[in-house]
Amino acid sequence: MSKAIQELTILKEHLTKHNLKLTRQRENILTTFLKMEHVTAEHMYRLLAKKDPHIGLATVYRTLKLLCEAGLAKEHHFGTQTQFDNVAHKGHHDHLICTDCGKIVEFENCQIERLQEEVATRNGFTIKTHRLELYGLCATCRS
Repeated sequence: MSKAIQELTILKEHLTKHNLKLTRQRENILTTFLKMEHVTAEHMYRLLAKKDPHIGLATVYRTLKLLCEAGLAKEHHFGTQTQFDNVAHKGHHDHLICTDCGKIVEFENCQIERLQEEVATRNGFTIKTHRLELYGLCATCRS
């Protein structure tokens, strides 16, 4: 079974559990979302409105929230911006965020993860979850 079909099945099960229907618009939102890493509801709306002028921003936002509830997306608040991260096929990762253009780069670093565990252990903590966001300027905005 392909990833897209698996993710559609997960969404269908979530909707059924909450007595909601899989509409054409929800399916289009999921299909578009799965092609992206990070997206704001507004950006997703602009993309989808080109194909479907009847879609509303509220529908996009509610559907992205449903994807989060179903475990297919994660909502992040980067500064003043809310982004939805496609996490259905990813493990843990951290983010570099450009404070000028808003570009987001995902990265994984075993050394950082190890260091976080060491710091937690030294201080008598057990990490349940965490997120690392580094804010600065991307190469394009620096030049």
